[in-house]
Amino acid sequence: MPLPRHSFDPNATGPLHGVRVLDFSRLVAGNMLSLQLADLGAEVVKVEAPGRGDTLRDWREAGVSVHWKVYARNKKSITLDLKSPEAPGIILDLVAHFDVLIESFRFRYLEKLGVAPDRLLEKNPKLVVVRVSGFGQTGPYARRPGFGTLVEAMSGFASRNGFEDREPVLPPLAMADMIAGLYGAMATVVAVRDIEVNGGGGQVIDLSLLDSIFSILGPEAAIHRLTGKIRKRVGSASESTSPRNVYATKDGGWVAISASTQSMTERLFAAIGRADLNADPRFRTNAERIKRRDDVDAIVGEWIGARTLAENVAFFEEAGVTAGPVYDIAQFLDDPHVQARGIVVDAPDDDMGDTPMHAPVPRLSRTPGVLRTPAPSIGQHNDEIYARIGYSDERRTRLKERGVI
Repeated sequence: MPLPRHSFDPNATGPLHGVRVLDFSRLVAGNMLSLQLADLGAEVVKVEAPGRGDTLRDWREAGVSVHWKVYARNKKSITLDLKSPEAPGIILDLVAHFDVLIESFRFRYLEKLGVAPDRLLEKNPKLVVVRVSGFGQTGPYARRPGFGTLVEAMSGFASRNGFEDREPVLPPLAMADMIAGLYGAMATVVAVRDIEVNGGGGQVIDLSLLDSIFSILGPEAAIHRLTGKIRKRVGSASESTSPRNVYATKDGGWVAISASTQSMTERLFAAIGRADLNADPRFRTNAERIKRRDDVDAIVGEWIGARTLAENVAFFEEAGVTAGPVYDIAQFLDDPHVQARGIVVDAPDDDMGDTPMHAPVPRLSRTPGVLRTPAPSIGQHNDEIYARIGYSDERRTRLKERGVI
């Protein structure tokens, strides 16, 4: 089935219409943050190096900057050489016209440029400054470079991910960056609301990738303090509930099951013809099932393994059991539910004809996010934005000739 086509609507607005964001960040975390704001109507202006642009543009597949196309939709682009002597003054001129500044520079780079947050707030007392970094702005590791891989390893996530008899597994995507971006978007909206509703002033948001990814580990620290144990990798199983795993089907597919409540487990056992397990003291409670997780998985896995993926999915859906297929991306795109909801849309694109990308998340009933514009070319909006802050045609031309913008 073809994906739902979604044309860009440059005249659309959203609930964050009127909020202006100046985004100096690079790569994923800052772009994920500003994407959430842009999708919901904020004007996001990327500040890029002349001729080079955001490093995310260099992440290419088959010669196409697909990451940029997805993460930079709904944004504008201007250029500025931060190494030029004019840069600090231009930054101060810009922030006077914006509500939010996002940066992911090296430690204290704003201070080195002479535009530390204190000076930015002097220029615009209601500015929200978001500082994205690997380890935060304080602490002994603050000066360390902070790519997501490092914090995915250090946070405890990798040590819990994978199988006990294999090496720790890092996520195959920029997980720490994306989690931080989502936290950052929420914090930014909170800070802007405080100004608009409560009459508050500008402030600095210290957005650490390490803090962000550690938070998703939930009670790991509490469990360690309580038990004194370091939990091991358990693959796709769970140390909190059983049965929970992925199980191979007869035709080479996989089914995921999460019977997270006692009633669901009892329903599952009855459905596969093993209602006797619900009365068996070895499997009657979740605590006992966790002790015998391998035995539970063997029983469930044998039943699933005798049937195809389609047969399993249909059976468990009819039985009201929380089970589902393990998809690859092609299977996900072909799923009728994905198609019906428009979870993925085809956006018009000069390079690809159409570029599939996720629709704005989440869905607001009255003021939903929209696709307004495709990802911009480098410096596409120089004239618009620099003219807005009072730079004349002659001044813009001189700055361009000197390579400043």
